[in-house]
Amino acid sequence: MRTLKQNFNRYTKVVVMDEPGDGGANHEYYISRIDDEKVPVGEFGFIKFQKGPLRETTLNGGFIEDLLAIVIDRLESFQSGEFACKENAIVLRKMHEGVHWLNHRTKDRIDRNVEGKLIK
Repeated sequence: MRTLKQNFNRYTKVVVMDEPGDGGANHEYYISRIDDEKVPVGEFGFIKFQKGPLRETTLNGGFIEDLLAIVIDRLESFQSGEFACKENAIVLRKMHEGVHWLNHRTKDRIDRNVEGKLIK
């Protein structure tokens, strides 16, 4: 286990719960409050990503695209209300761009018949 050093929120901590897999990435993350005398430590969520290629294993976790969909939905909700701002609009544009490039990567892998396989 290791705590992310580049957590961008001063109120929570993100702990990596597993060892990196074949692709070099971790699959399990835990989000909780930072220890604070005034606020008890509490769990906010556990995130488990897909481990292993879909053609070689079963569906066993979520994907980066799933988390982006959640965050995009949340920011779009803010943008449709009284908390709309330029900064949220910029972040949304960048996240949509990120989704575009993830989909581009997937299409390339499908075209090369390596999608869902542990092949570059």
